Amino acid sequence: MLSYQHAYHAGNFADVHKHLTLYAVMDYLLRKEKAITYIDTHAGRGLYPLATKETQRLQEYREGIWPLWQAREQLDDALLGSWLSAIAEVQPDNHALTHYPGSPWWLSRPLRKHDRLHLFELHPGEHQHLSAQALPAQAKRVYGDGLAGLGAMLPVATPRLCVLIDPSFERKAEYQEVADTVIHTLEKARHGVVLIWYPLLSAGHHQVLLDALKGSGIRKIWRSELLLRAPGEQTHGMYGSGMLVINPPWGLDERLAAAMAEITPRLGKESRHEAQWWVEE
Repeated sequence: MLSYQHAYHAGNFADVHKHLTLYAVMDYLLRKEKAITYIDTHAGRGLYPLATKETQRLQEYREGIWPLWQAREQLDDALLGSWLSAIAEVQPDNHALTHYPGSPWWLSRPLRKHDRLHLFELHPGEHQHLSAQALPAQAKRVYGDGLAGLGAMLPVATPRLCVLIDPSFERKAEYQEVADTVIHTLEKARHGVVLIWYPLLSAGHHQVLLDALKGSGIRKIWRSELLLRAPGEQTHGMYGSGMLVINPPWGLDERLAAAMAEITPRLGKESRHEAQWWVEE
């Protein structure tokens, strides 16, 4: 199924959750000199002008990046401030929020000469948009299935690996497919850092993914969920956003907890952040 286009949801609270987590992970990884291969299995367009008809149709950014941007001068958290300063780099006017950067931008921005980035996108229209984005020479765009592509690339040539997996989950089968891909990835790259985004929907299909990974024997997983509202309040759309980080860098949980403490009050009175460790001894 190739109907999903992220432009309709660009800059929403799930993007804030996902990209802030990715930014924090990369900040730690880049403190060491050893080369990294980054793989983005569902890349999307790379950069989203908020004025497009797709984004304006739902205006989900108004419950995501917008209130944080408006309050950026009052925020105290260093990680959150640094992340918002990075977003300012893609604005023609630093004071006006007109664009939101997707994961290809976040992954390519700090690339060093010896790092590599592989951006997979299967939707032909989205891949065309991605192909039009200016990216460093180390970034390779691949028109194809990201989960299959990830499996075919292992093991990678660099000493370190960082993978972002964030499908649309329009098909129920994707939850198990993602779990199977992650388990295979960790068999081939035991120390790889893998980030998995999943939607929190009233149907609860994400539990298939969580149960499969929790029982997989993977030794260290950090689970983070940003809830916009209580689960029972709506039957359509996401009530929350989930992130799993396998082999997370030291201190990631504390840094993100501090950032989320500043984020949640600005996303609504019911917004909250929950996190826990799954550790196999």
